[in-house]
This record gives sequence, structure tokens and C-alpha cells, in this order.
Amino acid sequence: MDYRRLGASGLKVPALSFGAGTFGGSGPLFGAWGNSDATEARRLVDICLEAGVNLFDTADVYSNGASEEVLGAAVKGRRDAVLISTKTSLPMGDGPNNAGSSRSRLIKAVEDALKRLGTDYIDLLQLHAFDAATPIEEVLSTLDSLVRAGKLRYVGVSNFSGWQVMKSLGLADKHGYPRYVAHQVYYSLVGRDYEWELMPLGLDQGVGALVWSPLGWGRLTGKIRRGEPLPEKSRLHETASFGPPVEDELLYRVVDALEAAAGETDKTVPQIAINWLLQRPTVASVIIGARTEEQLRQNLGAVGWSLTSDQIKKLDAASAVTAGYPYFPYRRQEGFARLSPPAV
Repeated sequence: MDYRRLGASGLKVPALSFGAGTFGGSGPLFGAWGNSDATEARRLVDICLEAGVNLFDTADVYSNGASEEVLGAAVKGRRDAVLISTKTSLPMGDGPNNAGSSRSRLIKAVEDALKRLGTDYIDLLQLHAFDAATPIEEVLSTLDSLVRAGKLRYVGVSNFSGWQVMKSLGLADKHGYPRYVAHQVYYSLVGRDYEWELMPLGLDQGVGALVWSPLGWGRLTGKIRRGEPLPEKSRLHETASFGPPVEDELLYRVVDALEAAAGETDKTVPQIAINWLLQRPTVASVIIGARTEEQLRQNLGAVGWSLTSDQIKKLDAASAVTAGYPYFPYRRQEGFARLSPPAV
């Protein structure tokens, strides 16, 4: 397993990490993802550790805390061998302080997560969404106190816009608070918006990407093909509306290119899609999920080899879309291009 620095921090994380959204799954979204109990989860953790995958990502909102509880049980007795990443800020109840990133909410959320995980510290806490109602200084000062108390090692964010990350980093520098070293983002061959603003920001500011849904919300599993109906057992029937949308023609172009690369490399479509991500700037770790040992072992096969430059170019071309304003002039017009940095 390749290990990479997480942004500008000194923490090294595996190129692949495991997403525990399938642990203890319940409800229309997480129930469709999977519902591994502690015994099943422990076996998946065993396989991960054997392969060098020691970072496990979860969130309090995953099945209303059940994912954290199952993960905690699965790593019990080997806490020092693993890195635990969790997230908070999304609603965990209907009360006025059950959502967001206020001082009251963050302190309680961290204490609750520690209990569910069965640990006294969290390696990486990420804010699951930007809380526009809470002053950023309040958020950062609270995270600073939790780091100083030893309850958090590193802090990051997830699903933030560029200005939200940059303003937070500027205020962290101004007041001497911990900087965000990670941004958990949606990024895939059928969803490359991350490249327009957040990737250049990450390069400039030392914020590493932890990639969620690298298979485009289950669309790049190799089961969807041009001219064929959605497989009867696909979870997209129940979950497509929860995730990022993808235009059919873009999806089929990417699938065609993936299948061509798979034929050249003797690798699977998901392995090709994940390996492409591992070649991209700022990507520290790609989060893979699995309900079964077979799925996990297949995803683990995405490392230990590399696509050729020609294969990468073909995948780039198949997945390219016109950037939104104000980014497209810098890629299409000569005058703007002379002022922009090299393409990432």
C-alpha cells in the first residue's frame, strides 16, 4: 500500500481508505448501501489491515450513529493500528442545537462520537457541511480547544465551497487555530467539478483530498453499459436521487473508455476508475466501500499498478466537460490562458 501525506500535515494515510457507511445500515439510503454487523465488519477490517488500509471513515449521521458504533466494535483491541475519521454538522435530531457547528453542538457531537467509537481520541474530524449561521471564529476556536484537549488529532471539512475553505484557513492563520488539512470531496470520472476550484485551492493551501463516491454513486461498477437497462438489482433504483446527477451521454462515454482500458490492462472497470483518481493532484486517499469480502478485495486491486499516460489521456477526454463560469475562459481563450497556471 502506498502512503501519502494528508495535505500539509505530517500524517500519512493509505492511498485507499475504507468507508464505513455500510456498517449498521438502516433507512432508505444507508440501508441500501449495506448493513454489516460487528462480526461482518470485523472481517472487513481484517482484510483492510492485511492490505495496509488502516484509515476508516464514518460519520455520526450514518444510520444515526450506528456506523460509528459498529466500527468501534470492529476495531476494538487494535485502536493503535488504525486511523479513525468521522464527520459531524449534519442534523442528528430535530432540536435547535442538533445540527450545525456551534460550540455547543461540536463539543457534544465529539463526546457522543467518542462514546460510540469506544475511543478517547479521533484521528481526523471533518465538518460534514458549512454552517453559515455560526461565526467561523467560533467553529475554529472550538476545534482548537478539542485538539488541545487531546480529543482530536487533525481537522478537516467535507463538501465546502472554495470561499468557505479559504476564509476558514485565513482566520485559522490569523488566530493561530489548527488549519484544515483535509477536504472530503465528491470526485470521479463522471464528476470532475472538484478540479475547477477546490483542487487548485488544495494545491496552493496544502489541503489533501479524501475522495468519496469514486465510482460516481455506483455508476462505474461495470454493470451499467450503453444501450442496456439499469440492472434489476442495482441500488441506484433506490438511491440515485440522493446522489450527484450524471447525464447519460457523459456516463456512457466514460463507461466506453473504462471498458477499453480494462480490456488493455486485464483490470476491472472499478479498478480503472479508482486508479485514475490516484494519479490526480491533491488526492491523498480514495475512500472505497464494500458490503462483501469479494467487493472489498476487488477494490483493493486498484493499487499496485498504474495506467499508462495514453490510457489516462483517453479517460480524461471521455470525461471532460466544459467548466462553469468563471473557469471556462481560462481553458478556452488564449488571453486568459496566458494568465492561468498550468492545467491540473
